[in-house]
Amino acid sequence: MRKRFSLGVILLLAFILAACGQDATEENGTNGSVEMIQAAVIETAPSDESPESVEEPAVSDKEESEPSAEEEIIMKAEFDFETRTVTLNSGYEIPINGLGTYSLHGEECISSVKSALSNGVRLIDTASAYGNEEEVGQAVREAIDEGIIRRGDVFVTTKIYPGDEMKNPAQSIQACIDRLDIGYVDLMLLHHPDPNDLEAYKVMEQFVKEGKIRSIGLSNWYVEELTEFLPQVETVPALIQNEIHPYYQENEVIPYIQDLGIVVQGWYPLGGRGHTAELFGDPVITEIAEKHGASCAQVILRWNLQKGVVVIPGSSNPDHIRENTELYHFSLTEDEMERINALDRGEKHDWY
Repeated sequence: MRKRFSLGVILLLAFILAACGQDATEENGTNGSVEMIQAAVIETAPSDESPESVEEPAVSDKEESEPSAEEEIIMKAEFDFETRTVTLNSGYEIPINGLGTYSLHGEECISSVKSALSNGVRLIDTASAYGNEEEVGQAVREAIDEGIIRRGDVFVTTKIYPGDEMKNPAQSIQACIDRLDIGYVDLMLLHHPDPNDLEAYKVMEQFVKEGKIRSIGLSNWYVEELTEFLPQVETVPALIQNEIHPYYQENEVIPYIQDLGIVVQGWYPLGGRGHTAELFGDPVITEIAEKHGASCAQVILRWNLQKGVVVIPGSSNPDHIRENTELYHFSLTEDEMERINALDRGEKHDWY
């Protein structure tokens, strides 16, 4: 009798549980997607964890925490003021202050570059059009031989020019590499837009694949040119170099470029030859310089850095070269930045 009673109870409980399970299935059946998510989670969850406790994560942790490849490409580069570098979208670090060598030639160029390297400068900018790649390369090699630097310590940029050089880009690029004679080139730029710039850029991409160039970019490209050019190339430029100083600030161009994940570099950061004295005499800049116990050049260069612009002031004077590296013992306030921003005249100091 007890066995029959127990058997009856068991059958009754089984019937009730089966009915409850059907009701639950019908209720969940109104939302198939939720049911599928629950089933997928239950398969991987511990056996003692209920569906309700694991139902929330419809997106995996990896999807939530890791950006897509596209998001990584357009990530804005941030200056590291401790290491004094910024990481390019190519993965290489570039110093945020350096030496421009436009108009430096012969022994003056060699001694200026070596003076810069001796004073901690690790970014040297040259170009085929400057006619001094051989001297820049010699200075770097001598500095390496004298133990001032190792090749990996210095970042060298050069450029090929419109016209014949961009008509024959492979030959022109190899000629730059040969004249520098320092192994690889850290950064190669197209100096200006040109009818053959797209083909020249694609040849630079090939040189990157061959390991002869590490990063590539553009010089004197603005929003209109970039809007047309960028969709046609495989490699996003690592850096774009344009004229930037307090009287020509490119306040619309700079963020446009930076938002593409491209580093901005400014040539003529001190206004360029024939214009430096006027900038150094500007009352706003002189007042801010006096407050910080800095020179006007240092204030202008620091202003560029805080805007996220890499600077390459040119000089052959060892004292000025050293002064132009001493930019990290002070910072400008937001108000001081705005006061210098207000000096913008849209005044270019060169034709391009």
